[in-house]
Amino acid sequence: MFRTLKNDVDVVLERDPAARNRLEVMLTYSGVHAIWAHRAAHFLWKKKLYFFARFLSQVSRFFTGIEIHPGARIGQRLFIDHGMGVVIGETCEIGDSVTIFQGVTLGGTGKEKGKRHPTLEDHVLVASGAKVLGSMRIGKHSRIGAGSVVLKEVPPNSTVVGIPGRIVVQDGVKVGDDLDHINMPDPVADKFRQLEKEMIRLKREVKELKETNREKGKV
Repeated sequence: MFRTLKNDVDVVLERDPAARNRLEVMLTYSGVHAIWAHRAAHFLWKKKLYFFARFLSQVSRFFTGIEIHPGARIGQRLFIDHGMGVVIGETCEIGDSVTIFQGVTLGGTGKEKGKRHPTLEDHVLVASGAKVLGSMRIGKHSRIGAGSVVLKEVPPNSTVVGIPGRIVVQDGVKVGDDLDHINMPDPVADKFRQLEKEMIRLKREVKELKETNREKGKV
């Protein structure tokens, strides 16, 4: 147990350049606090003390902003960076040396029963705001880009970006067309431009009808 707690602290010192010493990490890092609270809640969950496990997880959520269901299975050396808004579902399984940034959701689609949350294998990184939804497996050493929505399984050593998520790099080789991160498509802005053009067309037609009616009135 003490080795596990020590690993939870040491991984922060390894991956976060802002971390200075163990005492600072233990006292000020909400990600570490959430993981420790979850380990206690998960112990209670396995003992079938479901109410106390859920109560502890909700207390942790209140103080850290990180919601981890006590039924979730978490491996060694999980690093939750910043962490605010992170949600980890009940049947989620997380391997060793995984990194999760703020705003990440490891959730379900609302349609499955039983195993309904994702499995993250060892050394996976999930960037800020990404959503991994459903019962699927994210392979070892894979990376999920910021803001991506992943709905399908991801093989090992892959990089996934976009909505819905698609693989752009696998085993160090680019897959498909290059993604232009600067000129990403914006469907909402496109729809507004389409509506604006439609309004201009309708105004032009109304103006023409008014002019036609005015001319007919003179006759």
